Amino acid sequence: MPVVPAPATGRPQRARTGVAAGPDGRPRCPWALSAPEYIAYHDEEWGRPVHDTVGLFERLSLEAFQSGLSWLTILRKREAFRRAFAGFDPTVVASFDSADVERLMADAGIVRNRRKILATVGNARAVLALDVPLLLRGTGPPVARKNYDRATFGPLGELVWSFQPAATAAPLAPAVIADVPASTPESVALAKALKASGIVFVGPTTAYALMQACGLVNDHLAACVNR
Repeated sequence: MPVVPAPATGRPQRARTGVAAGPDGRPRCPWALSAPEYIAYHDEEWGRPVHDTVGLFERLSLEAFQSGLSWLTILRKREAFRRAFAGFDPTVVASFDSADVERLMADAGIVRNRRKILATVGNARAVLALDVPLLLRGTGPPVARKNYDRATFGPLGELVWSFQPAATAAPLAPAVIADVPASTPESVALAKALKASGIVFVGPTTAYALMQACGLVNDHLAACVNR
């Protein structure tokens, strides 16, 4: 990542604030500047709240497909993924059969990994069968769980958002990328609850990436224009 001089002093901007200037001169998290797709995702989506079942299932599925690949690869294939997986409507994906799996394996627009495709179909079925009160029973400290209305959030939103860190426990805004954790006690507990529900390809790091993407935490750097 290049070092960008600060406008007024000529000192390295990233050394002071961790951010880097984008094409428009505005300070952003440095990971977002390597491609236009990253800039758009960072500015318009990353860290903004997602509550609905389809939106959460899409991001959960894409995080699983990203494993071992760059997120940029997933962003560039995202529209193809949406077409292939019925807009990530879990009600539809849960009905996919072996013929659908072979169709997906032949689709060059997506990541053609059989295990991940089968996991996405299985995860859709698990989402439809969620029993959130049972899953949350006894998760205990250090997670400060909240109650969410299933009628508003849907069962997946109810489950995921119950692991949002308590406001009083929220850390200071990260100053540099090194301040951003790979996982937290909440993401460990969320991953455990998702696995208990039958959702696979999700560990504490993937769960934390989901929390970042869907706005449960705000990991834009302190000096980022989108903070």
